[in-house]
Amino acid sequence: MDGEWTAHGERSIYESDWMSLRMVDVETPSGRRFDHHVVRMPNDAAGALIVVDEAALLIWRHRFVTDSWGWEIPAGRIDPGESVAEAAARECLEETGWRPGPTEPFISWCPANGSVDLRFHVERAIEAVRVGDPTDPDEAAEIAWVPLDEVPALLKSGEIGDGLSVVALLAELAGI
Repeated sequence: MDGEWTAHGERSIYESDWMSLRMVDVETPSGRRFDHHVVRMPNDAAGALIVVDEAALLIWRHRFVTDSWGWEIPAGRIDPGESVAEAAARECLEETGWRPGPTEPFISWCPANGSVDLRFHVERAIEAVRVGDPTDPDEAAEIAWVPLDEVPALLKSGEIGDGLSVVALLAELAGI
């Protein structure tokens, strides 16, 4: 197809259970050829957008990589053999103590497809049952049902700033 880039091969620079940094020998449609860094992720990520009574279930957490605090939807990587729906429900239960359901596929995207092969998937539910305390105490400093009409101000202030949550919540507000 016109405009397609061609990968002629790749080699490993770093490998772990969480990611792989690769150097890809790539050729552009104009014939220019160069090495391009690519991060390969062995597992995609799943999030749970739970909306009940015009409020979204969010967690307030710290991210050490950016040294920032923010509201996020419950999310995490999809374990081998696990479906997107199973991963989203598991992460929600572990991080919040709420079991969503039933869920339905909502939106999927690649957040940085020029350099990372990770895909985000979000399942949406309009029901949830409180099961108990979160089983993973390291994920959330606070758990709250945040009214959807407060989401635009939280986005503008940066209190919702991670890509997975931003896209999911904007899609919800847009009525997708």
